[in-house]
Amino acid sequence: MLCGVRELMKEISVLIGGKAGDGINSAGMVVAHLFNRMGYRVYMYFDYPSLIKGGHNFAIVRASRDRIGTHRDRVDFILALNQDSVDFHKDLCREDTEILYDSSRVRAEGIGVNIPEILKAEQAPAVMGNSCLIGAFARAAGIEWEVLEAVFERQIPKALAKNLNIARRGFDEARECCRIEPLGSLPLPVISGNEAIGLGLLHGGLDAYVAYPMTPTSNILHFMAEVAETHDLLVFHPENEIAVILMALGLGYAGKKTAVGTSGGGFCLMTEGLSLSGMSEIPVVVVLGQRTGPSTGLPTYTAQSDLHFALHAGQGEFPRLVAAPGDAEQAFLWSSLLLQLAWKYQTPAIILCDKTLCEGFYSFNNPDATIPLIPANPPGIPGPGYLRYELSADGVSGMLFPPARETVIKVNGYTHDQAGITTEKADLASLMSEKRQRKGAALEEEMARLRPVEIGGEAGSDVALICWGSTVGVCREVAAGMGLLLVQPILLSPLPDREVKDALKGVKRLIAVEENSEGQLAMLLARYGIRVDAHIHRYDGRPFALEELEARVRGVLS
Repeated sequence: MLCGVRELMKEISVLIGGKAGDGINSAGMVVAHLFNRMGYRVYMYFDYPSLIKGGHNFAIVRASRDRIGTHRDRVDFILALNQDSVDFHKDLCREDTEILYDSSRVRAEGIGVNIPEILKAEQAPAVMGNSCLIGAFARAAGIEWEVLEAVFERQIPKALAKNLNIARRGFDEARECCRIEPLGSLPLPVISGNEAIGLGLLHGGLDAYVAYPMTPTSNILHFMAEVAETHDLLVFHPENEIAVILMALGLGYAGKKTAVGTSGGGFCLMTEGLSLSGMSEIPVVVVLGQRTGPSTGLPTYTAQSDLHFALHAGQGEFPRLVAAPGDAEQAFLWSSLLLQLAWKYQTPAIILCDKTLCEGFYSFNNPDATIPLIPANPPGIPGPGYLRYELSADGVSGMLFPPARETVIKVNGYTHDQAGITTEKADLASLMSEKRQRKGAALEEEMARLRPVEIGGEAGSDVALICWGSTVGVCREVAAGMGLLLVQPILLSPLPDREVKDALKGVKRLIAVEENSEGQLAMLLARYGIRVDAHIHRYDGRPFALEELEARVRGVLS
């Protein structure tokens, strides 16, 4: 099969598949970095079952001249380490899709390479088979050996010489079927959403990260552990999620800016601690990675079904921040902002993400210089008269941390007076409730200055897509391609309803796109008088492909 050079000039999609243990995620990252080095912007989606070994894993790497954040429903290449990688993805093939495969295990038409034979000759372990197939892909796609060699040198620090030898053998056994031309653009960092969240927290001044591993946020714990020494960061892995949130609150009381990571099942266990944060006014940031539920559900697949859980978690009434970033840049920006704001207003904050964002990989334009620094409130005045919960106009009290000379710093989850002493007096209970309400109002006023709504697509269109979280990647492309307005509220509590309404002025048809069955964003918008005209849902654990959402939008509009 000979692919047309012009057809692949604008973009290309590659699927690499195998079983768990074949290093599919790492192999996909190498392919992504090949395109990145050639000046393309990349996005990678990784799909895997909840199995330690076995099952079918695959990654789809898409490369384009332009910024992208979703995959297509067709691929140009399949790199197959097992038969499932061919059989399970026939629906992604076109007439000119090229299949490169391990000829010892796979029956297919295309370019076969006997990987076990090469590994035996090089005395290499089975996991290096993906290096052989990537070498064959580089030759088939017309990518120069020097480009592949440079990427391997950067991305494969262990056993580099052996991996290069194996890749070269695969390169030499393949044939060129098309030529992907370099674009000349400078490469960008390629990072996961989890890494972007971690970097954003560090940018915001993080002192400690506490988590019990739970997909899809587990990799934040790994990332934080790797950078802990260079960033003077405390990283803890306690025995369960209850210990996680209580340890984080203890660290917050001691003055450490702390974040925790979890998913829906772990967050269930944390909700009493979240409420304790609201009453004690000890700030904490929770990274809540959504996955398909309820209960264990599909633990390695995606969903947007925890929005109302995040908005209402914890008993009683207290202000909280909830933001749902949709790509790596937004994840970096809002993780930094939420940590800073949680500490300024002494309130819990939730970074609401999902598997698609957390484990997806993106070309990353660092927004560091554009992130506003949130000025901290003045600290409390130490001494015998210190009041931890002193009443103030904006509801925010001056904080101090132990040890402070001649100062008692008392925090309390019970209704308390200004000094933190337990009380059941009606007038004091009302005063403290009103204090929390004033704090929420002050927080809402500040958030309006931080561009909490992204607006894109075709300005002036009377048809708009409204979405949240990771669906913004596919919605951006659909809106741009179909001439529609795109509105994405990133901040969901407090909801910037005035900004959303301003963005929707002149819109006659509003279509909500969500990955849940109930339309949770639409329900939230309805509380503020914003009504959607149509819903497009997906709730099977998989994200929208570009062509799928285009077709469903056209169906709504027809």
